[in-house]
Amino acid sequence: MTIAIQSGRAGRSTHPARPAIGWTAASALILALVMMPLAGLVYFAARGSGSVWPHLIAYVLPHAIRTTVLLLLGVGVLVTMIGVGTAWLVSMFRFPGRRVFEWALLLPLAVPTYIIAYAYLDVLHPIGPVQSALRDLLGVTRPSELRLPDMRSLGGCILVLSFVLYPYVYLPVRAVFLMQSAAALEVARTLGANRMRVFLRVAVPLARPAIAIGVSLALMETLNDIGASEFLGVRTLTVAIYTTWTIRMSVEGAAQMALVMLAVVFALILLERWARRRQVYSGHAKRHHAAVPQPLRGWAAWVACLACLMPIAFGFLIPASYLAVASWRRYAIAGLPSALPGWIGNSLMLAAIATMLAIVAGLVLAYSVRLSRSPAAPALVRLASIGYAIPGTVLAVGLLVPLASLDNSLDAFMRSSFGLSTGLLITGSGGALVLAYAIRFLAISAGGVEAGLSKVSPHLDMAARSLGSNPLKILRVIHAPLISPALAAAALLVFVDCMKELPATLLLQPFNFTTLATALYGEAKRGTYEDGAIAALAIVLVGLLPVIVLARVGAGTVSAGAGSKAMLEVAPSRITASRLVGPKSLPES
Repeated sequence: MTIAIQSGRAGRSTHPARPAIGWTAASALILALVMMPLAGLVYFAARGSGSVWPHLIAYVLPHAIRTTVLLLLGVGVLVTMIGVGTAWLVSMFRFPGRRVFEWALLLPLAVPTYIIAYAYLDVLHPIGPVQSALRDLLGVTRPSELRLPDMRSLGGCILVLSFVLYPYVYLPVRAVFLMQSAAALEVARTLGANRMRVFLRVAVPLARPAIAIGVSLALMETLNDIGASEFLGVRTLTVAIYTTWTIRMSVEGAAQMALVMLAVVFALILLERWARRRQVYSGHAKRHHAAVPQPLRGWAAWVACLACLMPIAFGFLIPASYLAVASWRRYAIAGLPSALPGWIGNSLMLAAIATMLAIVAGLVLAYSVRLSRSPAAPALVRLASIGYAIPGTVLAVGLLVPLASLDNSLDAFMRSSFGLSTGLLITGSGGALVLAYAIRFLAISAGGVEAGLSKVSPHLDMAARSLGSNPLKILRVIHAPLISPALAAAALLVFVDCMKELPATLLLQPFNFTTLATALYGEAKRGTYEDGAIAALAIVLVGLLPVIVLARVGAGTVSAGAGSKAMLEVAPSRITASRLVGPKSLPES
């Protein structure tokens, strides 16, 4: 045994050195591709003459920045209230429907923000079903005599985004509540604190890192949104960048605004890190026991039930029901859209290629960290995962320059060498869009693979190296089978996110190439809501897949501690992106 261990150590010190260098070089290449959009933004912004800025400063930016800040504040407050409140209720109390609410509160994750806005625009339209039913009930004949507040407003956008994005807070906070020791809560109760005081003074401060992670991710998604904001008439920075590029035809101005927006994103990340710079939450008790849910009776039980039901209803049940009914009406009148198979095929093709690219890149990044002894290796992965923090519009603007230059160079070479024109081979074929997807969601794949590899004992690597295996063979024969669940979960989540992505798709899609997301966007812009309902319903059905996975993970474990740990290992599609806002953010149990 001693000889085997010594040979293993010798193998580790000499044999994998060169392969590790190769893996590190591959990781550096991936990092260069991720940084390419930022270089493109700087190039475009520096090339701009600034002629568009007087108009932007006078008429666009003040309103866009003010609106964006108010939108972020409103969404941040609401997702915190909904996410933390529902997580506390289902974790600490027993009431009617609690077991269903545990997984049903994740359902809004299946519905992109632009689909929620699309649905509510028709549901709450002055001649829509809700206001028409109210007028019939009250005996009002004309729509002008009874009008609900207009959904096309900043308040409407805040509500729509909050009811879709609160699961980003609910998921990590619920996991932390389940992992917390009951000792602190029990001590507070013995000192006379009531339930509300225990929640506000003990539970919430202990869960502050998880709350910060969830809110940060929700705010990044808010900044990335373009469909819901534009549908509801809210002129955010993202919408301003899109209109500056597509309507004013000023790519330079769009790049300059994109840099401003990117500064806002990084300011959010730095602010979150600064806010908890001195906060360390870890449990040191050797014997840890989770809190036992307390029963609620009478009106308290029904209030808790209603509090959990409302976000599910507004975030999933109402829009999903509308889409199902509208799709059936469209099918009964005119059948399925003739272009639907093409939309589905285009969406599946792009998402599948981008998913494979992201998984391979994530595997290279995570495995290079495992092989490398350099303390800088983990930082390389964190830096390569920065695409998750870059809004789709910013990513699209940044990719345009390097990819267009590559297209032009390739076309010039083919013309001079062979007399053939390749045209826009990359940007015109969907290659730019695939690359944008892969860069944006690389954090999901890298985080999922890294979480899976962390569960594989390094002793297996030592034993394989002592027998003469190289790192690639070890990855193929040993690691790949062991981490296949993590790979599958990461691939599923990347695939679904690619299917739902709208901002980058709008700006980088080739001509005469339509996906489900852009087809829905076009129908909504034309006001033909029922025609786009089938595409929207297809996206929602695909989006249910990761929700089912997360629900099965949460329900398939018996102990609360095991359940929360499993959720933190699979869910990190979103939570792994928390690496953007800092490692070791969640409390240790």
